[in-house]
Amino acid sequence: MMKSVVGAGAVILITLIVIVMVGALDRPSPESEQPLQAGREAAATATPDTADSANAVEVGSESAAPISSPQSQYPVVAVIDGDTIDVEIDGEVKRVRYIGINTPETVHPTRDVECFGEEASARNKTLVLDMKVGLEKDVSETDKYGRLLRYVYVGGVMVNETLVREGYASVSTYPPDVRHTERFLIAETAARTEGRGLWGAGCEPYASGAKDVGEVEAEGSASACLIKGNIAIESGEHIYHLPGCEYYEATRINEEKGERWFCSEEEALAAGWRRALNCPAYP
Repeated sequence: MMKSVVGAGAVILITLIVIVMVGALDRPSPESEQPLQAGREAAATATPDTADSANAVEVGSESAAPISSPQSQYPVVAVIDGDTIDVEIDGEVKRVRYIGINTPETVHPTRDVECFGEEASARNKTLVLDMKVGLEKDVSETDKYGRLLRYVYVGGVMVNETLVREGYASVSTYPPDVRHTERFLIAETAARTEGRGLWGAGCEPYASGAKDVGEVEAEGSASACLIKGNIAIESGEHIYHLPGCEYYEATRINEEKGERWFCSEEEALAAGWRRALNCPAYP
């Protein structure tokens, strides 16, 4: 009898030990609970910025990272041409010039309508007329004509960049307003590669990679001088670009800040410029 009681007690004891051990194995340790709880807290407190970061594309690719549009929105009351609009700000109409780009002329007082100018104006109207736009300032408030200098947005889309990417505008940057120059250069490269808009065969001299239409008209017989003497924004170094150089078409000459055109490499070298490192030989 005693042996039966002892045997039954042993079985019960062993069963209890097994139950305790199984319960201990199923329970997460404090260390394993911490990352789970941290993950829950992070998910609960996530902001749109952290969520959107997963969708960002590395700058330098075909489509750069999304841009947040300025919060303040202003109605566009008129489109002057491809890169200029009138916007109502606090009850007053202000003229706004798009930063960093240039579209062919349609309303210039001394020039004829340039190739693809009317198309650029029409596209600008489609993008912004009767819309509310966000305005982003760079460094300068206005240009010498009193126009506000701004990057213009509809929603999260920068209109300046859109016009360049679609071939309606070329890159035309002037320091110190160079915040989005890299984006514009990427967009122009894509447009040129695919022959869009003013980079198509029907628009000379854009398509040939020479000069802007207005520059060729203004220079007359000097238009054969196609070497661009550029002054680097950051270093101030004097560098010339030959036709066929990687950044030749994207380079714009501003003679007011000392940049110039050269007719030969010898002339450029004698003036103190050096050849861009990515340039081929020029005949």
